[in-house]
Amino acid sequence: MPPDRPRRLAILTEGQFGFHHGKTAMGVIRYGTDPVAAVLDSTLAGRNVREWLPDRDIPILAALGDALALPEPPTVLLIGIAPTGGRLPVSWRATILEAIGAGLDLHSGLHTFLGDDPELAAAARAAEVEIVDYRRPPARMETSSGRRHRPGSRVILTVGTDCAIGKMSVALELRRAAVASGASTSFVPTGQTGIMIDGWGVAVDRVIADFLQGTTEWLVEEGERRGDWVLVEGQGSLDHPAYSSVTLGLIHGATPHAMVLVHRVGLEEHDFDHLPECSFPIAPLPPFIALHEQVAGLVAPSRVVAVALNTRSLESEDDARAEIARVAALTGLPCDDPVRFGAEALWARIAPAVEALPWVVENDARTPGLEFAR
Repeated sequence: MPPDRPRRLAILTEGQFGFHHGKTAMGVIRYGTDPVAAVLDSTLAGRNVREWLPDRDIPILAALGDALALPEPPTVLLIGIAPTGGRLPVSWRATILEAIGAGLDLHSGLHTFLGDDPELAAAARAAEVEIVDYRRPPARMETSSGRRHRPGSRVILTVGTDCAIGKMSVALELRRAAVASGASTSFVPTGQTGIMIDGWGVAVDRVIADFLQGTTEWLVEEGERRGDWVLVEGQGSLDHPAYSSVTLGLIHGATPHAMVLVHRVGLEEHDFDHLPECSFPIAPLPPFIALHEQVAGLVAPSRVVAVALNTRSLESEDDARAEIARVAALTGLPCDDPVRFGAEALWARIAPAVEALPWVVENDARTPGLEFAR
């Protein structure tokens, strides 16, 4: 895209707009800086994104042609879904080729690299547009070096009881609250949507397993250059049968001083919708919190200092606050829904809790396995 050309997005979600499968669309709309001209989803045509996000006035249109007819048409087509396996829906090819032919750049966070598709790549060359695959791994491949944090850094990793429940959103909301409090703070994107929002990072679920921890180390190192408080976006869940490996790699690569556990209220089983016959229950919170601390302690001690709830399933604010109070009593930890109610109150309790941790007081003088009984 020419540098003087404004970037306006049309987000393709055909049949999948929403907080789960359409989490890429939702994240970019809620936290991104590029204006969104329209969402493309014929199943919801005529409606508006403000039904889901009240402060966003974005039309949902049936087809790309409708978006191109807007007074300020899009310049980029962004693939707005994060499906299981990250594959491109076959039925979307026609819209993508139409967008390229109309001169739109193509942005994708799928595991399927659209820039490697011969037909799409040839069309992009002919139209002189760019295909950006946000999940493409970096050329840099390094194993873990056991790097210690920069003195004065405070690293916090969001972890969760399942996938697609808000670990990125919680990290971004905590950053917003931390910055508002005057703290020098950075966000480390580890997934495609976070990269789209913040403009840097690595989608760590595409990194070769041997290099996952090493990649996380240098991501955190860059985060430390950008702020004293480093909020690392979590991925997966430690007990998820499909996605536990990326969670473990982040815990051992980031060696966070502390963790914030994210949990979606009402969720009883792991996201395994591509195998509906499989049933894997969500772990109870207190032992799952202890498990995270135990697993982290294999490499360097860390503590879960707060629980961030996703209370979207509770329509009443009173019900949401009652559940927050219940979980706080159950876990003995500060608890809130930072997306629904703002993160200021939660951050005000997280920051001093982190500062009081023994390994922070001792300037990160952490010994591997310090808190794990071998």
